[in-house]
Amino acid sequence: MKNNYEALTGNYHQNILIVFKSLLVGVVAGGTVILYRITLKYAEQLTFTMYDFLRKHLILFPIALIVLCLAGYFAGYLVSKNKMISGSGIPQLEGIMKGYFRKRKSWIHTLCCKFVGGAICIGGGLSLGREGPSVQLGACAAEGLGKKLGKGRLERRILMAGGASAGLAAAFNAPLAGVVFALEEVFKYFSPVILLSVMSAAVAADFVSKEVFGTSPVFNFEIMKVIPLNQYGLLILLGILLGGMGTFYNYVLLKTKTLYGKLKFFNERTRIIIPFVIAGVLGIVFPVVLGGGNRIVKELTLENGIMFLVTIFIIKFLFSMASFGSGAPGGIFFPLIVLGATLGAVFAGITINYLGADKDLYNNFIILAMAGYFTAIVRAPITGIVLVMEMTGSFTHMLPLTVVAVTAYVVAYLLKSPPIYEALLDNLLVSENEEETKESSKKILVELIVKQGSEFANHKVKNINWPGKSLLVEVKRGDRNIIPKGDTVLKEEDYLTVLTDVNSESTIKEMLDIMNGPK
Repeated sequence: MKNNYEALTGNYHQNILIVFKSLLVGVVAGGTVILYRITLKYAEQLTFTMYDFLRKHLILFPIALIVLCLAGYFAGYLVSKNKMISGSGIPQLEGIMKGYFRKRKSWIHTLCCKFVGGAICIGGGLSLGREGPSVQLGACAAEGLGKKLGKGRLERRILMAGGASAGLAAAFNAPLAGVVFALEEVFKYFSPVILLSVMSAAVAADFVSKEVFGTSPVFNFEIMKVIPLNQYGLLILLGILLGGMGTFYNYVLLKTKTLYGKLKFFNERTRIIIPFVIAGVLGIVFPVVLGGGNRIVKELTLENGIMFLVTIFIIKFLFSMASFGSGAPGGIFFPLIVLGATLGAVFAGITINYLGADKDLYNNFIILAMAGYFTAIVRAPITGIVLVMEMTGSFTHMLPLTVVAVTAYVVAYLLKSPPIYEALLDNLLVSENEEETKESSKKILVELIVKQGSEFANHKVKNINWPGKSLLVEVKRGDRNIIPKGDTVLKEEDYLTVLTDVNSESTIKEMLDIMNGPK
């Protein structure tokens, strides 16, 4: 309890110590993700080499299909032994940060199974990405260090967020995106201690990653011109398209996972065989859609016809649904960004060929569509904007990126599309039957910021109907720490520290979030 309290209210020296711990977390998490990236690189090269060979020797295809089925079964076996490695791992991480999954496997078990399972799936050619697993691997490495270095549960959680930030930074050479992702998607708020931790870890991981992979961005699109202001109407149209298509993506993905669960002849160990078999067929007839989508990016040119790009999008979309919906260990970040880029290429082709847009703007629309599609699906616009800027190495698109991302966000919101990671977490909690158990003797502190117009703002502590099993223990206002009394009036932007027991943490957080929302 004392250590948890010091993690939030500790002095200057305590915060500086967390920075040094986070730097170490960044190096270790970054090193883990670098090893994962190298493994996936060779696994993907092996995949395309194998399918190139099979296309010349089709008589061996039945043998390859058997090997793929065995690989799919082994990946399913790993998932059955540790459900935390299913999918990208980001919903699981968010659940852990909220206090769920208390009876999960150890961090080292999750790290090893995720590493091996992800490599097998990429090696089989499944339409999955490295970013989600990288985030989870970074968090697992940080959890292991936190058990040795962290003072209390709360500090260990902060270090895990730093590990997640480091994982994304090392996966894409995108330190700022790693920081924003941890704040916008994992914590959904920030305090000075959290900000220091995730920034330190992300910078350290990015430095290590650049030492290995260099400083070049993930994508290298040549930008000829900047979109003129008189054509911003096209950006609104693009944002509307991406918002609608992102909503469709979320709907189909959730329905696909439900459909997999209804297949009577398949269980956790065998359902992942399905995308492996599909990958085997596509590897022969349409290999460009295999893996995360690096080869698709090379096809996004004005010379390729619109119908060819539409065909790529449809097949990649369906293959992504089959791959991720099965529960195979792997992420959706990179495949969905490639899908967004493909939509941008189709949109660019239409506007250039039929609406008179300048052909030099072709790559501009591709870049903008990446951020818009990501935002519509994940509903993390700042992360989407920063991630795309860092992945493309272009920082001249801030205004158009914002226009497209905000438009896509609004459309997805109006269509009542749930953020994909929150929806996936809800499904996990239902399947795991996560329930509140009896009160624990172990306590933990929960921090929140009083939002504009919330139930807490401008009310006395004694007049607030606090959730059961919770106690307000401190109010931080600016540089002042206030011990709350019944007559203490809470103000907007106050940091509240609430005490609860470990088993009630997730429930209390949800109730406080509801109370802290706008009236």
